[in-house]
Amino acid sequence: MADLVGHGITVPLPSGWEGRIGIRQPVLSGAVTGPALRTLAGAAAGADGADDGSGNRYPVTHLANFALPADRGDFGSGAVDIMGTTDCLVALIEYGPENVDTALFARRPSLPQPGATDFDPNTLQHKIRSQLGYQRFCTVGGRAFCVYVVIGGSRNLVPLAGSARSVLGGIRIGAAR
Repeated sequence: MADLVGHGITVPLPSGWEGRIGIRQPVLSGAVTGPALRTLAGAAAGADGADDGSGNRYPVTHLANFALPADRGDFGSGAVDIMGTTDCLVALIEYGPENVDTALFARRPSLPQPGATDFDPNTLQHKIRSQLGYQRFCTVGGRAFCVYVVIGGSRNLVPLAGSARSVLGGIRIGAAR
C-alpha cells in the first residue's frame, strides 16, 4: 500500500486504487454567471473562478478503484461517465477557512465513513443509471471538506460502500500547505 501525499492530505492507497491530489482548476471567466457563480464563490471560487478572492485555491482529492481520466471535475464529472458497475470514486473537496466549524461544516474527529444505507441516487450531481451517491460536509483538522462518493452499481453497493469506508477511514488530514 503506497501513500498518496499532498497539501496536508495523506491517503494510504489500497491495491487496485489510484488517486490524485491537486489544486482546484479555475472556472473560465464568464462560463458561470448568476446564482451559480455566487454558489461557487462560497466554494472557493472568485469572480474569475480561480480563487476565493484572497488568492487562495484549495485541494481536490480523487480516489478510485479504476483508471482516473486526466480531465475531471471536482465532483468527478468525466470519471463517473466511464465508471462500471464495480467501480467506486471518492472525492474530497476542500473549501475555504470561512466555512470551518459552520453549521454545514460541523467539526468531526475524522472524515465521515458511509454505510450502505447512506447511498442514494438523488445525491448524485447528475444521475447515471445504477449509480448511487453519498455526500457529507465536515470540518476535520481545522479544514472544511465535502466528502463525495459515487458507487458504480447498486448491485455491488455493500462491498463498494465498504471499500469507500475503508479508504476514507485511512485518510489523514494535516495542516494545509
